[in-house]
Amino acid sequence: MVMSSRSGADLALLLLGSYRNLVDEVVRELATRGYPDARPSHEYAIRAIRAGADSASDLARRLAITKQAAAKTIAALVERGYITTETDPADTRRKNIRITDHGIGLITESTAIFDEVRARWEVRLGAPELAELETQLAQFVGDSPINLDAPGWAAGQELR
Repeated sequence: MVMSSRSGADLALLLLGSYRNLVDEVVRELATRGYPDARPSHEYAIRAIRAGADSASDLARRLAITKQAAAKTIAALVERGYITTETDPADTRRKNIRITDHGIGLITESTAIFDEVRARWEVRLGAPELAELETQLAQFVGDSPINLDAPGWAAGQELR
């Protein structure tokens, strides 16, 4: 058994740094493929909308962010053409959210890029080693690697 002299905090930072490098690589590649304004938070939000968040309140709950932060996120996504909003005919105070073709394209492209980056990691680490890493990490997070509330969690906000 190999002993490590690293601390628990080092482990957390290694995991966070690896995640950050992975996501940064995807964001850089998205920029070259027609999505220069895409941010990680945009993908979290669009995935939450695709999973059923259809209003600012629902998006705030699913992402564990404030309603004000959800409203800002929605405005940014509308401005970039990733989503549209329309007044709910049953409740004029409510705006329904819909993903545009451009937003679907962002998710489709980012999914493909994540797969490409994973393939590069596989070359770098070796296929058996990457598979083992994934197996070991899955022991800590289970079948669902992360909830969509990660942006709020990272900011220290409570799930609403």
